[in-house]
Amino acid sequence: MTSMDTETKRKLREMSAGALLEAVESQDEVLSMGLTFEERLRLAVDHAYASFTHSKVSGLIRRAGLRYPNADLRQVDLLEERGLNRMTLTELSSCAFVDQFHNVVFQGFTGSGKSYLGCALAKQACLKLIRTHYVRMPDLEEEWRQAEDKPLGQNKFLKKYGSFSMLVVDEWLLDPPKGAFLRMLLELMERRYGSTATVFCTQYKQSDWHARLGSGVHADAIMDRIVHNTIWVETGSYNMREKTALGMS
Repeated sequence: MTSMDTETKRKLREMSAGALLEAVESQDEVLSMGLTFEERLRLAVDHAYASFTHSKVSGLIRRAGLRYPNADLRQVDLLEERGLNRMTLTELSSCAFVDQFHNVVFQGFTGSGKSYLGCALAKQACLKLIRTHYVRMPDLEEEWRQAEDKPLGQNKFLKKYGSFSMLVVDEWLLDPPKGAFLRMLLELMERRYGSTATVFCTQYKQSDWHARLGSGVHADAIMDRIVHNTIWVETGSYNMREKTALGMS
């Protein structure tokens, strides 16, 4: 490819094709001398697309608000000691459950790595260009309370959290939800049911959920929208925080 004129460069930038322009200009004239026009164009497009994808993935990870942005399913260790099933984690890493609108529950003792696994799964989804968000349940409740005091705040809140293709709710049921927050959870689960995937990180077994949700009709309805299409992963009792602290001492 010969050097492009200023007007062509301007048009490419105006079309938001700056990455393609950069890819073309970065091609080494000597190394690419024997390539056809089509081959050089394909290389430039591949380079520009890789740059575009990397930028998009980085943006998705940043906006997901992950507690552990460097979490990686490939780096989960001590699988046997923790009772984690390698095949299950491998299947989850494909994120096929998102397309199937299934949920995931990471359940285990304090320090067993639930939050890390939730963030690692969310990051994997971002790598596959899936719009994802992470939130702690106490923060979700606080944001809901603030939304109640704003015009159309409740509708905007539900629209926001109902639209993420994958939503990770950490510390699920840490405090039993009550009143307006409990009613909001039912509405949120209703909006997400059958069209999105939700990942729950919790200390509590399924048998404890109904009581922590108030044991009433709202508890029935919320659980009915979660438990029937959910992949349950027990993270065990092995304390990863204690292991990390011992390793640093």
